[in-house]
Order: sequence, then C-alpha cells, then structure tokens
Amino acid sequence: MPESKGRAKASEKLASRRARALAERRGENAEEKIRLSGARNWVPWVFVPLFLIGVIWLVVFYIAGRDIPVMSSLGDANILVALGFILAGFVVSTAWK
Repeated sequence: MPESKGRAKASEKLASRRARALAERRGENAEEKIRLSGARNWVPWVFVPLFLIGVIWLVVFYIAGRDIPVMSSLGDANILVALGFILAGFVVSTAWK
C-alpha cells in the first residue's frame, strides 16, 4: 500500500531536523546551510535569455543576415552560433530543481 502524503512530509521534516541537529553539533548555522544547498534561483534567469538569444539570432539571420556585416562574414555558421546558444540554454536548464 502506498504511503500517504502526510508521511512524506513528516519524513522531510525529520530529515530537516536531523540536518539542523547535525549542523548545530558541528557549530554551523543550519538554516544558512539548508538555504544555500538548494539555491538555484539563478537558473531560469540564465537559460531563458540563452534560448531567446539563439532564436532571435536565427530569425535575424534569416530575415536580414546578408545585410549585417558580422552575420554576412559568418555565413552559414550563424546557424551553429544560434544552435550553440540554444544548446547552452538547455544545458543550464538541466541544473534547475
């Protein structure tokens, strides 16, 4: 029989209490350690712009790429640049909890 949601929350509370107690025995600030261990609020602020830069790069290249000096010198490598931004955004997004 599956456990109830209440039991899952209780086990999370117990794990948090144990981490706090262990940190207090070591002389560390438990709240600070717990807060820093899951602080990944920066991830969406990085991967969304990377995705957008990649998509915008592709759109600009297809619309006016031959008229922009940097893009015209890169030629078809612009597709690789745009896909590089999109891939970097995907890699960063995997770090989000």
